[in-house]
Amino acid sequence: MPLASSASTVLDLLDRSRAGLVQACQSQSTAQRYTEAHLAALRAAAALIAARTVTTGRSRPRSVWEVLPRLAPELSEWATFFASSGRRRLALERGSGMVSPREADDLVRQCETFLELVRGALHLPFAEPLPGELAPTTPW
Repeated sequence: MPLASSASTVLDLLDRSRAGLVQACQSQSTAQRYTEAHLAALRAAAALIAARTVTTGRSRPRSVWEVLPRLAPELSEWATFFASSGRRRLALERGSGMVSPREADDLVRQCETFLELVRGALHLPFAEPLPGELAPTTPW
């Protein structure tokens, strides 16, 4: 029998996404800020997918960024963008990539916008804005 994700699962993913963005704002490492922001976007997308998907237990695992355009075509460009930033995040985690403070800060802002678009798609109220200032960063 197909199961739909519970509302508490969806809300938990959104809360974790928001908490990840706050953590990204406070991070003093550009790589960590970029990584935390990307993971926040991943959780927001997972919340939308969980809300709109009925699981049967028979499908193969797919990338969130692969599934999102099918369930929310209006977010297709975001899925493409975050799939690309995900590859960059993996390179950072492996120690083979670099990101500038500006790129990390921009990703935080883009993720905040994406989270609000997801909340809107789920007919939820907007969240409070993130802290106005990002912590200063170091390149490592």
